[in-house]
Amino acid sequence: MNAHLRGLAALTLVTLIWGSTFVVVKGALEDFPPSLLMLLRFAVGAVFFLPVWRRARRAWWPGFDLGFWAALGYATQTIGLLYTTAGRSAFITALSVVLVPVFAGLLGRRVATWIWVGAALSFVGVGLLAYDGSPPNAGDLWTLATAVTYAIYILRLEHHTLRHDALALTLTQLVWLTVLVGGWAWVSGDLAALGGLEVPWGAVLYLGVAATALTTWLMALGQRSVPAPEAAVVYSMEPVWAAIFAYFVLGEVLGLRGWLGGALIVLAILLVQRDRGGSAARGVE
Repeated sequence: MNAHLRGLAALTLVTLIWGSTFVVVKGALEDFPPSLLMLLRFAVGAVFFLPVWRRARRAWWPGFDLGFWAALGYATQTIGLLYTTAGRSAFITALSVVLVPVFAGLLGRRVATWIWVGAALSFVGVGLLAYDGSPPNAGDLWTLATAVTYAIYILRLEHHTLRHDALALTLTQLVWLTVLVGGWAWVSGDLAALGGLEVPWGAVLYLGVAATALTTWLMALGQRSVPAPEAAVVYSMEPVWAAIFAYFVLGEVLGLRGWLGGALIVLAILLVQRDRGGSAARGVE
């Protein structure tokens, strides 16, 4: 398996894990503040990478850069889930699929035509799969901010993974995420209330170990060989996995519109793989 295929496999596994988190987060937020949920998940995730502390001395500034954008993304998405549905959140977050090539183009990068087509197809597919037709709400605006910050994060991750060790980047950004979110929890007063709350440890451990530590490392590995615009399309598989989990765990049925949306996303991912020996490998024309 070549480096590009290994990268695609890593990013696909990331989306599979992500697909299981929307229900977990929404359930945990019923009786627990979002700032504390995020603080605990990042702290748990960072602990796993402490053994590589010495290798991280040159990655603290890149880690802060990534941690800053990731913190904004996680925070806005988590707050958004207080007001909007999991499916609606997945749909709006998927705007990042389109925003990544847009931002890359604004920065002077020539994005391949099929990347644009794949991004558009995947966005339509996510809309068919996840949009629930309910009226707009405040959570939608918070989640729109998630899409913007996440698109910037994907581009910055591509930049840093080509220059720094994946384990070091994972440790430094998780440490900075813990610090940044800890500041939010302190300012909001949630940190002072932690002792009197019942912590949903099952959700915290799953989010910290699988959905934070493992996925952050896999993203750093995967985007070393997968260009950011293509990676954004692969990340759109997240709601497909979410729908599959919902079917087997909750008994939810997709319906014709859902199956069509999932098929469009898969088609988009196949489309951006064309001509891997040529310009698509670099994400340019």
